[in-house]
This record gives sequence, C-alpha cells and structure tokens, in this order.
Amino acid sequence: MSNTDSFIQEVTEEVRRDKLFGLVRRYGWIAALLVVGIVGGAAWNEWNKARRAAEAQAFGDAVLSALESPDSAGRIAALNEIDADGGRQALVRLMIAAEAVDTGDTDRALAALSAIVGDAGLPQRYRQIAELKRVVLAGPAIPMSEREQVLSGLAQPGGPLRPLAMEQIAMLRIEAGEPAAALAILRDLLEEPDVTPGLRRRVSQAIVALGGDATAAG
Repeated sequence: MSNTDSFIQEVTEEVRRDKLFGLVRRYGWIAALLVVGIVGGAAWNEWNKARRAAEAQAFGDAVLSALESPDSAGRIAALNEIDADGGRQALVRLMIAAEAVDTGDTDRALAALSAIVGDAGLPQRYRQIAELKRVVLAGPAIPMSEREQVLSGLAQPGGPLRPLAMEQIAMLRIEAGEPAAALAILRDLLEEPDVTPGLRRRVSQAIVALGGDATAAG
C-alpha cells in the first residue's frame, strides 16, 4: 500500500470515528433511555411476579384458615370475610354454596351461585360452573324450559361443561316422561371424548335403569 493510500485510509477512519462520536453525542441519550427502560422493565416484572405470588399465598392461607372451622356455619362466616375479587371471589362463593348445601340451606347456596352468574366481571368459566350448579340444585323450582335453555347453552360442542350438561338434559327428558329421548342422549354422551370415569359409570347405570344396553352403547 502506498503512502498516499495509507494516508487516505487513516483520514477515512478518522472521519468515521468523528461521525460515530458525533452520533453518540447526539443520540446517546436514546440508548441510555433504552437501557434504563429495559432494566426498569425487568425489575417491574420481578416485582409484579413477587406481588402476585404473595397475593396468591395470602388468599390460599385465608381459605385454608376458613376451612379449619369445625362446622359449616363457621366456615361460611369465615369465607365471607375473605377479601377477594375476580376468579378468587368466584371460588369463595362456590365454596360458600357447597357449605350451604351441606347444611341444607338451599336458599343461601342458590344466592351465592346466582351472585356468580349475575356478575359479568367474572371469568366465564366460573359463571358457567355456577349456572350448571344452580340449575341442578334448584331443580323443578326453575321452569323446565328455562333449565333446558341454560343446559343447551352449556352443552354446545367444545364447551368444557358439555358432558355434564348433556347428562342433565337427559335427566330433564326423564322428568318430562321421555325415556327414549333420554336414552338417545345418554348413548351419545358415552361417545363424547371428555367423559370422566365417574360420569361414564353414572351414564351406564342410567342407561341400564332405562332398560338400555350400556355395553352396546359404549
């Protein structure tokens, strides 16, 4: 390389360095903000995760403490004292409903379930569970047409409560004096992919009680 070429290269590199330093001086604050943002975001995420974990633990401890009461009335009173929202609030209400059923207080149980169903701010899955439990618990106290409408909505293909809702629809057909329709629903239910062993046993027993062949149906 000639002295001229070497000189030109040195000048070129010097110009590049000057441009780089100029860019750093002009826009370096943006990089600094990015670094601060990344570090701050990571710290906030860690704090947020720790806060959520602490809230979940506090909620779990409160529930366990409430369930340690020796009787259902005490457990219901303790559960009512738990400060929760969203899905946790729905869980508390479902537990209150279950405790009320154990004490024979159907009205209290239905009130807790209806509160879940009517709360549009709660996750849909909890509202659907409460709706199914409400229909089953209330039974004939709710007109059959209303029960069938609710259960048909829950029995839509792909729904998480479809098998349980289909079982209850079959029970409605029995209540209406339509055993053949009930048998057809129960046989279809055995073909569903998400049928639990316990539900399968109940359905098979119902088919036999209706005079059908559970083995052939399954």
